[in-house]
Amino acid sequence: MTTQKQSTNVLEPSKVSRADRFTSFASADFGRPQGREEEWRFTPMRRIRPLFEADAYAGAPQIDVRGPENVIVATVSREELVDPVVLAPGDYLAALAWEKFEETTEVIIPREVELDEPVYVTVTAGPELKAGRIVVKAETMSKGTVVILHNGPALFDETVEIEAGEGAQLSIVAVHEWDRDGVHASSHRVRAARNATLQHMIVTLGGDTVRINVDTDFTGPGADIRLNGLYFVDRGQHLEHRVFVYHSQPDCYSRVAYKGALQGKDARSVWIGDCLIGVDADNTDTYELNRNLILTEGAKADSVPNLEIENGEIEGAGHASATGRFDDEQLFYLMSRGVPPLEARRLVIRGFFAEILNSVGIPELQDRLIGQIEQELKDYDYAPDQSADSK
Repeated sequence: MTTQKQSTNVLEPSKVSRADRFTSFASADFGRPQGREEEWRFTPMRRIRPLFEADAYAGAPQIDVRGPENVIVATVSREELVDPVVLAPGDYLAALAWEKFEETTEVIIPREVELDEPVYVTVTAGPELKAGRIVVKAETMSKGTVVILHNGPALFDETVEIEAGEGAQLSIVAVHEWDRDGVHASSHRVRAARNATLQHMIVTLGGDTVRINVDTDFTGPGADIRLNGLYFVDRGQHLEHRVFVYHSQPDCYSRVAYKGALQGKDARSVWIGDCLIGVDADNTDTYELNRNLILTEGAKADSVPNLEIENGEIEGAGHASATGRFDDEQLFYLMSRGVPPLEARRLVIRGFFAEILNSVGIPELQDRLIGQIEQELKDYDYAPDQSADSK
């Protein structure tokens, strides 16, 4: 395994690029974060610090896989590991997860196989500190959907490596339904080969503190990567999502769309969206979007989109970000027609999330997710004066 070393030359600010960001398989190369670093300044260090204790990791989480018979499923010990599949870790916790996992769960959709039902991977993590690794591969011209379900009290650092081979069509849905006190960090590293289509979705509904990084890699022209995300933040929760889309190949397409709703005192979301179009990425078409809906006072959403372009021969590139209060006019319209307040809120929020939810493509899972969000609404006492001003 190789470590990508930082340059010994000091770069002028105008020449600093996300393409030069430091990556390594060794946590010591990053140094233990203090919270003052740019990539950690939004994260509540006191709450996520239990994951930093390198000597406390022990054992592997319970991972169960259920799917069609033509899917290959294997558990590979660390001693059998040959090489990583996708990219290198991009921060301290991602590198620590790599160092500390004891076994890998592999899910492989064989060449030219088309699955007629999803593969379900269920990850159960307890309160003891653990690291885990999941690898999902869709081989050439294959097609399928893999759903990764996370549950338990969770003190858990995770690596998820995803690869869509040439011409493959792969959909990934990762759902985080941790217990209320769960602490979780995850590094999703995503790769699409020539003419592959890879749809990746993160759903975060549970946990106390959750931080998820998604990094992409295009390895051939014609690749299509779509990253969707949905999160619902309740009082006291911190849910953080970071996305890095790196267009390094010509004729590739990407879309990023994350939406979140927040309610309650000290509910906090963070979304960082970085997109880099490299010098060789002619005809790139990319766009990233983040929308946040503030339901009550005391909630806060940070949204930071970044777009870096090193190539003038592109099809299109853009980004958008907005955070606003619950729309009282919509609520009034529904209530004036006899819809009870809670039901009116339910309908507005269902509409807000509709596009993201529909991208799941699994009706029973979509119903389950919206049901959980609606239960969160029922558990909260909405008073008329609790609507927050736009943040």
